This record gives sequence, C-alpha cells and structure tokens, in this order.
Amino acid sequence: MHNKKKIIIGITGSFGSGKTTVARIFKSFGSKVIDADKIAHKVISPESKIYKKIIDAFGKNILKKNTTVDRDKLAKIVFGKKKFLSRLNNIIHPEVIRTIKDEIKNSKAKVIVLDAPLLIEAGLEKLVDKLIVVKITREKQIKRIQNRTSLSKAEILGRIGFQIPLKDKVRLADFVIDNSGTIEETKKQAEQIRRLLWKS
Repeated sequence: MHNKKKIIIGITGSFGSGKTTVARIFKSFGSKVIDADKIAHKVISPESKIYKKIIDAFGKNILKKNTTVDRDKLAKIVFGKKKFLSRLNNIIHPEVIRTIKDEIKNSKAKVIVLDAPLLIEAGLEKLVDKLIVVKITREKQIKRIQNRTSLSKAEILGRIGFQIPLKDKVRLADFVIDNSGTIEETKKQAEQIRRLLWKS
C-alpha cells in the first residue's frame, strides 16, 4: 500500500460499461470519489492554461459561441484519427494526473476511489492499490450508450476500438464487476469487494 492510512481503488472499464455507476455505489459506502472525467472537463475550461494549447492544436472551430470547448466537436475530430487522440491526451493527461495526485495527497478519506475511463491507458494504475474493472456485454454496452447519447453504432464501436480491449483490462484487474444485470446485482458485487478491502 502507498499509505497505510489510505486504500486507493481504481475503477475502470470500457466506454459505457458503468464505471460511474459503480463509483457511485462505492461513494454510498463512504468512499471519496475522484472523477477523472470531471477533472478533464475542468482543465479544458477557458481560464485554464490547457485551453490555449487545445485551441493551438485543433483550431477555433472547436469552440462554442460562449468560447467554451465544444466537447462533441472535439470528440468527432480526435476519434477520427489516432494521432489526434494522442495529441489531445498528451495535452490533457499530465494536468489531469497532477490534479488526481494532489487530490489523493490532500484527502483525509481512508478509502479513495479513482473513477477513470483511461486509467490503464494513462498509466494511472501505478497510483492504485486495487484495480476494479467493470465489464458488460457488448450488446448492452451499445444499447446503454445509444440511450444516453446521439452516437451511431459505428461511432460507438469506433470509440470502443480506441480503448484497450476490455478482456485485456480484465486480465489486469484485482476484481471484476459484471454490470450486465440489475443495479442490485452490481451493488451485491461491490459490497463483497468492500467487505474484502475494508471494514465500514
């Protein structure tokens, strides 16, 4: 363990597998949740130093009328070509990782959950004591993403294809939660992990 007083749990999976749902369940157990996506949104806000780097790299066409980054437009560009995605990640990831490290260091919580879709891709697994991978059937994954976004099936499969395959993430996991069933079934699996890792 990095720090005897703290347990750091990483939660990851594939696009739309339900990582945030699982992180919410752990939050209900009293854990502090650090949401890497929320941090990434913050670091691209107009008042950040990253904002200018993104405009320099991708142009002003990615901005909304209110000058904030249009994340849908940016996503369409970066998920079109791997080199663009790498360029964006190289701009954003160092700042996100620095912020995550600061939040872990400054937190008084005994259990910290890091909810990060690109946890393994960004090398963040080195920060965690235990890794939970959330898996789901491909059919349900596509259905859930379609229900909450306007992405086509081809776009969804394209984005999934840019991540490390779920089966490879599962191999690296200390625990796997199957989120293909009901929320109650997911909660039961999370509760079993909680009992193994810490006493409430």
